[in-house]
Amino acid sequence: MNQDIIVATTQDHLDIETIKDDLVITKSGACSLIIQVSAINFGLLSESEQDATIYAYAGLLNSLSFPIQIVIKSDRKDISGYLELLKTQEARLRNETLKARMTAYRHWVETTITEQNVLDKKFYIVATYQPISLSGKIEIDTDLITRAKTDLEPKRDHLLKALARIGLTAQPINNHNLLRLFHSFYNSSVKGQKFDAVEGYEKAVVAPALA
Repeated sequence: MNQDIIVATTQDHLDIETIKDDLVITKSGACSLIIQVSAINFGLLSESEQDATIYAYAGLLNSLSFPIQIVIKSDRKDISGYLELLKTQEARLRNETLKARMTAYRHWVETTITEQNVLDKKFYIVATYQPISLSGKIEIDTDLITRAKTDLEPKRDHLLKALARIGLTAQPINNHNLLRLFHSFYNSSVKGQKFDAVEGYEKAVVAPALA
């Protein structure tokens, strides 16, 4: 075996086979769509608004004829872009007093976010299609994806309408953002990563191009 070939062991340990047609497909053939959902500050609602929200949420749960997963993802707030913006604005200032105030403000923001460990929470709903095969083997092919979409798209539409009744904005996640999402799960310390096409992350073996 060529000693220069690198086996992509990370993919071997993950249950994800591929991400295609806005679906996460596992090695067992299960296909999941993921919907990102906005948040509301329940504590700021009036009592009547809180009651209406609870009633609408109960209605959503009671309307379901299929299982869902609710996922809450917490990340440390990434303010690097905002800090860079402040530094740029600071460099443009000619008034030394204003520049000093901008510097103090930037340091205060950075210190506050770091010391208080401010978290950015994101909310997701997952619906999954689980294929059944008499042979026990599931072929991951175009037919599987077609069957999964036929099963999941009505569920997606139902969830979007039910969430809208609660006053929540919901958006199904596309291929590119699914890749970003799962990359962030396994590489939480990496910021500002740029991504290529999904296919570039599916190769089990990577061989360097040698002259």
